[in-house]
Amino acid sequence: MAKKGMLIVLSGPSGSGKDTVISELLKKNSELKVSVSLTTRNKREGEIDGESYYFVSREYFQKKLDEGGFLESAEYGTNLYGTPKAPVDEMLAAGKNVILKIDVQGAEKIRALYPECVTVFILPPSSRVLESRLRGRASDDEEDIQRRLLIAKEEIRRCVEYTYVVVNDRLEDAVDDVLAIISSESHKTLRNKKIISEVINND
Repeated sequence: MAKKGMLIVLSGPSGSGKDTVISELLKKNSELKVSVSLTTRNKREGEIDGESYYFVSREYFQKKLDEGGFLESAEYGTNLYGTPKAPVDEMLAAGKNVILKIDVQGAEKIRALYPECVTVFILPPSSRVLESRLRGRASDDEEDIQRRLLIAKEEIRRCVEYTYVVVNDRLEDAVDDVLAIISSESHKTLRNKKIISEVINND
């Protein structure tokens, strides 16, 4: 009685803690899968190629784009990001719940392709905390930090486009909130029509 997997779109401004939330989600629910995006930006300290992102050249990214290999792609600042299509569709078909970590531009495109997807926006508790987190990275210069803060304001304005908003103040609470959303969504009647039909017909 296997059912199709659920697509979970997770967005939030740079510094909201998306990566940390996802890391903790995977520790608490080993059944969750994460789609690994391609990016042309430089790898940060602690990031692993093939796990955090696939770090590729601009030329390689453009080649994949020309081949139609992305579900969505966007330019964020001076870098390109894209979600590969084939792995996502394969995992969903196998009944896996898949997390897509993408920005608001990409989320808009994904909603059009997968209307049944679950959208969650990770919100920082305040703009002050967001700025502190960005500065704490010690990997961006002042110009880049100010640019990211401006982008963050625009992204946060668009959080109303998402079905759910989770405030990442206390990490454990934020992770539990996302897990509760996933659990609730997985039990919706509309997502279980196949199982309901099979139970009825087998009686």
